[in-house]
Amino acid sequence: MYVLARASALAALVLSAWIGAPASAETAATTFDDGHHFVIVTFANDPFRPTSRAGSTGRRYTGGTYGVAQGAHNNAQRIASTYSLKQVASWPIKQLGVHCVVYEIPDDRPVAEVLAALSKDPKITLAQPLQQFRTLTSAPSTAYNDPLYGLQTNLVSLDIAAAHERAQGAGVKVGLIDTGVDSKHPDLQDRIVGTRSFVTTRSSTHTTAGSYRHGTAMAGLIAAVANNKVGIVGIAPLAQIEVFEACWQLNPNSDDAACNTFTLAQAIAAAIDANVPLINMSIGGPADPLLSALVQSGLKRGVIFVGSAADGADAFPTNIDGVIGVTNSDAREPERNRSAAALGAPATHVLTLLPGAQYDFESGTSVAAAEITGVVALLLSANNHLTADSIVSLLKDSTAAAAPAAQIDVDAALAKVEAERGSGRLARSTH
Repeated sequence: MYVLARASALAALVLSAWIGAPASAETAATTFDDGHHFVIVTFANDPFRPTSRAGSTGRRYTGGTYGVAQGAHNNAQRIASTYSLKQVASWPIKQLGVHCVVYEIPDDRPVAEVLAALSKDPKITLAQPLQQFRTLTSAPSTAYNDPLYGLQTNLVSLDIAAAHERAQGAGVKVGLIDTGVDSKHPDLQDRIVGTRSFVTTRSSTHTTAGSYRHGTAMAGLIAAVANNKVGIVGIAPLAQIEVFEACWQLNPNSDDAACNTFTLAQAIAAAIDANVPLINMSIGGPADPLLSALVQSGLKRGVIFVGSAADGADAFPTNIDGVIGVTNSDAREPERNRSAAALGAPATHVLTLLPGAQYDFESGTSVAAAEITGVVALLLSANNHLTADSIVSLLKDSTAAAAPAAQIDVDAALAKVEAERGSGRLARSTH
């Protein structure tokens, strides 16, 4: 598993609020090295009084009709002037009723000093660092006609072949918040139903599919097509994936990718707006107030979130009550990592997809989270009224022991769903 790097507002890339083409890995990495510091500030935003000065703070988020109230617009300009900050991106967040602005600190003032001053301003509802988040994988050098199925030992461990006799994820849409995905991969044919990118930089260079390693790998674990005489089998091969690109690959031929508060916030909000019932976040990073608020708003709507357990009990996203945290069941993870995990899945040397019709083995809690996301999709296809709590209980009950790293039996869990649905005893969501 990659070591998490807490940027704590040292994120040296600010992405513009414009929704456009993804950045190249080289451009993103170069911009991140430029040493700039940024903070995120939100202001109360009255949704019924949008500003009439369209375009005055940059292009607006185009996901709906929610706009920026004149008061919030004026406050954003006042903060820039009063505290000598440079406004570089902005976005009205409908779900939270706030206007969100990214400011650059144009001088050598410490981020903590700027945040301390901002926290005293009565018009500000939140002031925090622009933080960095990382994907959590590492890449080491029958019943199906897929030629590489025999190498998918993780599917054997989870009893997926038997589970597929009961469900394959049909009718379930999964939101993947990650890098982009190579939607042209032959093992993802008709599985990717939409892509939205929130990654832009000053460069107009477009990212190639080869820079979508992590997202493509996660998509393959979740929903690679079965019985197409190509490659591997996904855990939920009939599920559909909607991609919300919030991360960018840092180096060629590496799964290491980064995201920040702003890009992740836009992606999470867009996924909630799209009514995606299940969201995978195979990432990890520091606790983040803005992202936590958005995830909690999704949880209140009944959205199920699955995240990678990372070092530290307070690591996003598994620090949020209600998020299903997942660890690697066949690795000796630190106790602090396991404490954030509700479930475990085999995630060492697991075969999955790479861009350009390629395949390779991956390891890490990113892999484990994607696997459990696929498992949840199977359960939801059997009963779409299941809640996150009932899913965790079902999967824990399918193991020999209830420890986070215990191996789950997906077929046993699905059998229980079928039995309890028939008797009307399954927990149903109130959302």
